[in-house]
Amino acid sequence: MKVEQNIKRLKYLLSLFSMTIDDLLILISDGLKNPILEEEILSDNIKLSHLKRIDKVFNKGLHFYLDPKSPEVSKDASIFFRKSKFDADLNIGAKKIVNQFEEFKISLSAISKLAEINTDRILPIFKTTDNPQKVALEIREILYPEFQDSLRDFLKSLISKFAEKNILVFEFIETWNKKEKANIDGFFLNPNVIVLKRQQSSFRREIFTLAHELGHYLLNIEEVDNLELADLANHNLSKIEKWCNDFAFYFIAGEYGNVIDRLEKANSLNDYNHEIVEEISKKTHLSQIAIFTRLLLNNQISPKDYKNVKADFEEQFRLKQLEEQKQKELDKQNGIQRGGAVPKPINSPLLISTIQTAFYEGVINEFDVCKTLNITPDKLDKYIQ
Repeated sequence: MKVEQNIKRLKYLLSLFSMTIDDLLILISDGLKNPILEEEILSDNIKLSHLKRIDKVFNKGLHFYLDPKSPEVSKDASIFFRKSKFDADLNIGAKKIVNQFEEFKISLSAISKLAEINTDRILPIFKTTDNPQKVALEIREILYPEFQDSLRDFLKSLISKFAEKNILVFEFIETWNKKEKANIDGFFLNPNVIVLKRQQSSFRREIFTLAHELGHYLLNIEEVDNLELADLANHNLSKIEKWCNDFAFYFIAGEYGNVIDRLEKANSLNDYNHEIVEEISKKTHLSQIAIFTRLLLNNQISPKDYKNVKADFEEQFRLKQLEEQKQKELDKQNGIQRGGAVPKPINSPLLISTIQTAFYEGVINEFDVCKTLNITPDKLDKYIQ
C-alpha cells in the first residue's frame, strides 16, 4: 500500500536532525534483506511500511508526513536552526528529546498566551565577565530552598523555587531497555525552559546539572550539555561552560564554597581530605568527586592524585552496581519478585498552574490536562475542581 507524502516535511526533518539521506537509509533498512533505496522514500508516493520505518526514527506520527502544509524552517521553530554547534556531540536520541521539548515549549507558550498568563522573565541577565561565585551567592538567596537530606525531595524543592521565578523545569526519563538513549544531561531553551535527564542512581549529578543549566538561563545563552566529570575537570572549556560550572558549584556549595577553597592541599599524608569532603558532600548535595574536581581546578590536589581518587570512586561505583546485579539474580533464583514502577518525572508547579489556568479559561479540555501532566483520568480531581 502506498500513500502520498509531503517530501518537504521529510527533508525538513533531515535538516532539523542534521542527517543525510544515506544516514536515514541505513537506519530504516536495519534488519531488511534488501535495503530501502533513496528513490523509494524521496517520492511523492511512498510505501506505508517505509513511512512507518521512517517514523520510528523521528517519532512524529504518520500524519506529520501526510500534511500538505510546508513546515516552518526558522530560528523560532528549533534550537537546531538557531545553533549549528553544541558542546555535546548529540546522538539521534538526544536530538529527539530536544525536539520533543522544543515543540512542547512552543505549545505551552501558545496556551499561556491564550490563557493570558504572564511568563515574563523575573531574574536579570548576567555576563561571563560577572564573577560566577558572587552571582551564585546572590541568586542562591532567591532560589535556594530549605536544605533536605533526601536528594529527590531537595531536587523537587529546587524545581518549585525556580517555578516561583517563571523558570520552567522538566525531567525526561529513559527506561533501561530504550535503544537510543540520549547522550545528554540537560539543556536550556530560551526563554525560560530547563530540561533534565532523570539520574535515578545519581540525584547529585542531576542537581548539579540543574544548577549548570540555571547558569545558562542567567546568561541567556542556549546550550545542550553532557556534563561528564572529565569535562568538569577540563581547563580548556569555553568561557561560557566554565562560568556555568563555577556558578553551579558555588550555588550548591553556598557557605561551604569558601571552606572548600581554604582546604589544605589533598595528598596521601592527610588521606586526601576524604573525611572533610564526605561531610561537605552530605551537607550540600555536591558529589564527592565534584568537590575533588574543584580542588583540582584550584590546584589543591595534583592531577596524579586526582586521577587516583577518581579511579577509586569509579571502582567503588562499579562494585556497588555488581553487588546490586548479583542480588537481583539471587532474588530471581529464590522466586522473590522485585517490584518498582517506572519513575515519574517531577512536575513543576509552574506547569501545573499553567495547565490549571488554561483549563479554567476554557483553552484546553480534560484530555489535554491528563496528557500534559501525564496523569490518568482518575487523578484529574487532584488538579482541577
